[in-house]
Amino acid sequence: MKLGNNLFFDIGDDDTDFVPLISDGNEEELALAEIPETLPILPLRNTVLFPGVVIPITVGRDKSIRLVKEAYKNNTSIGVVAQRDTTIEDPEIGDLNRVGTMASIVKILNMPDDTTSVIIHGKRRFHLDEITSKEPYLKGRVTPLTDLKPAEDPQEFEAIIGTIKDLALKIVQYSSNVPQEASFAIKNIEGAGFLVNYLCSNADLGMNEKQDLLETDNIRDRAIRLLEHLSLEYQKQKLKKDIQSKVKLEIDAQQREYLLNQQMKTIQDELGGSPFDQEVEDIRTRAETKDWKEEVAKMFYREVEKLERINPASAEYSVQLNYLEVLLD
Repeated sequence: MKLGNNLFFDIGDDDTDFVPLISDGNEEELALAEIPETLPILPLRNTVLFPGVVIPITVGRDKSIRLVKEAYKNNTSIGVVAQRDTTIEDPEIGDLNRVGTMASIVKILNMPDDTTSVIIHGKRRFHLDEITSKEPYLKGRVTPLTDLKPAEDPQEFEAIIGTIKDLALKIVQYSSNVPQEASFAIKNIEGAGFLVNYLCSNADLGMNEKQDLLETDNIRDRAIRLLEHLSLEYQKQKLKKDIQSKVKLEIDAQQREYLLNQQMKTIQDELGGSPFDQEVEDIRTRAETKDWKEEVAKMFYREVEKLERINPASAEYSVQLNYLEVLLD
């Protein structure tokens, strides 16, 4: 998951403003927000916006920059839709997904690298019926969509949401690339719909998968599909963590054995050697009498060096010694 550090993020301008990562409004009111018959349409290449979620985006196309500046100045809503083909510079309706999210513009930031970043706040889903104008930017006729709440078995839905929250917190715990502070955001989001949409927005999913989630009308169905993804992600993260722990234990064991062997060798040297040293020396002496080809001799002495690195008290030492004895016979 790619979660933010908190329920707020610093937009980094001179006013030191902080913007919420999730809507601080009422979930029911947001779900029934009034949508105009037509909206300016902002196509996004790599982002799917969900209702209730606040995200930063970068706009680079001239039409997009003009759209967001006019909407921000006039305090009007926009329609955010994801492109089907991210390579198209001037998309038409066939290049756009038909379900998007109405949004308000929270802030426009002119970045030091001359790019324009915009903080947008998702409000309510809509269906893009048709494009009514292409200049100076896209405008479209839209139909409002309503998120359907579970009408039956509220306890089951509550259990689903609880499981989603628990899994998300475990994923944060297992993921080394996710700040642990992200758990604070997950724990403090109020409203089942807000939580589901926030996690859908931040889950490590492809654009098509996120778009499918956005197009799912029933919040319960959306939550179930999110739960399936989180369950798989948790298993992957847990397996990855288990493998890393196992590898670390094996490396630690090898390092301990190496250190013990070195300490033993040092002690033996101080005491004037050991019977095992004499065994190795005898093997080397016998090997000198062999008329081996160069590559065979190199291979043999590599095996002798391997014997010297093995703890004489281990079973592996006897196996390696017997192997060398066979080669000498």
